[in-house]
Amino acid sequence: MEIFGVVLDTWQVWALLGILFFIIEIFTPAFVSACLGIGFLTGSLASALGMSYTWQLIFFSVGTALSFFLVRPFVMKIGYKGVENMKTNADSLVGKVGKVIEAIDDSKGTGYVAVDGDQWKAVSIDGTCIEIGTKVEITARESIVVTVKKA
Repeated sequence: MEIFGVVLDTWQVWALLGILFFIIEIFTPAFVSACLGIGFLTGSLASALGMSYTWQLIFFSVGTALSFFLVRPFVMKIGYKGVENMKTNADSLVGKVGKVIEAIDDSKGTGYVAVDGDQWKAVSIDGTCIEIGTKVEITARESIVVTVKKA
């Protein structure tokens, strides 16, 4: 096979595709391209051993499948260790003190607080009404709604 004027053996084409997919993996976070890269390298091995195209495709398929089911879970476990417990900026609201800018009345579904320059929908922790201007402490956050108590 000739690519850009360079004559390549089939195993070299397989290997170049494998390397290309490893390079693509640098820009993607899911370790999918690398699994395909591993598959291409196993196809390259079959080609280098002089096997037919059918066997090369079988090696590619098995190499890709094994890397998806054996290598990828291991890499994802190591690479994303502790991510599920990572706090976001919104999680840091808990414990902060804010000011009520719209009266909090759970029965009417009204209430907003201002914290660090942001406005958050608020509900009272015990269901009581809290008037405008009252200082409140955030006790919890659920999506875009914070639960507050008088500070």
